Amino acid sequence: MKGAYTNPRFFLAMTVMLAMAAALVQAQGTRVGFYARTCPRAESIVRSAVQSHFRSNPNIAPGLLRMHFHDCFVQGCDASILIDGPNTEKTAPPNRLLRGYEVIDDAKTQLEAACPGVVSCADILTLAARDSVFLTRGINWAVPTGRRDGRVSLASDTTILPGFRESIDSQKQKFAAFGLNTQDLVALVGGHTIGTSACQLFSYRLYNFTNGGPDPTINPAFVPQLQALCPQNGDGSRRIDLDTGSGNRFDTSFFANLRNGRGILESDQKLWTDPSTRFCAALLG
Repeated sequence: MKGAYTNPRFFLAMTVMLAMAAALVQAQGTRVGFYARTCPRAESIVRSAVQSHFRSNPNIAPGLLRMHFHDCFVQGCDASILIDGPNTEKTAPPNRLLRGYEVIDDAKTQLEAACPGVVSCADILTLAARDSVFLTRGINWAVPTGRRDGRVSLASDTTILPGFRESIDSQKQKFAAFGLNTQDLVALVGGHTIGTSACQLFSYRLYNFTNGGPDPTINPAFVPQLQALCPQNGDGSRRIDLDTGSGNRFDTSFFANLRNGRGILESDQKLWTDPSTRFCAALLG
């Protein structure tokens, strides 16, 4: 594959993802450089915090990107996913495996020391997600800031998040609620080019999926490799790359893996097996 900066398909994927992110924000009054006068070091402080944690644990990058998406998909990008409580978004099943909260806490502590009460957690999380893409060899872009933090967080609201077994039709309906189309859906799922999945979220595809055998949409040559990584009665919390061979790099190989029947999550592989999304997946990969 060509370098990310010369690959037109990569730029297409990023363009769509950024357009989608803008639609999900649903924020009024945001602008690039919002903190230029009130907290001029805001973005550099966030980036420094993300870089520091990334150096010791590169897996923090996909964790932050996923957390940002899960936040934005529920009531907009308002950091409500960070609110603690017995029945908050953080406690809901789709969010129990999220990682990266300590990065946001670290950045927030530093920002409060530099400019108390100025920078919202919603902006910290948004900036951290952008920096995570950049650190995994993606592109950099200017992030409009000025979001306000939400004060309500309900676990019940997370039912709108797409699930790992969800059909393409259902996913399209959920994205359409935000004014997003099929291409937006495919590009966003392309964020799985970085990150991992726990075996418990896909191992059912490897053993008794149909007639006692594996999911037929998985490349037969790939099945033994996955079974070795995720034994039938093994540790369900063990994690493997969502983008085999390129799990720490933000590129388009994720879509090539789907074409070759090497998608890890059932909902991901459906992007290739469903005719309504295959064209967009092929274009990006």
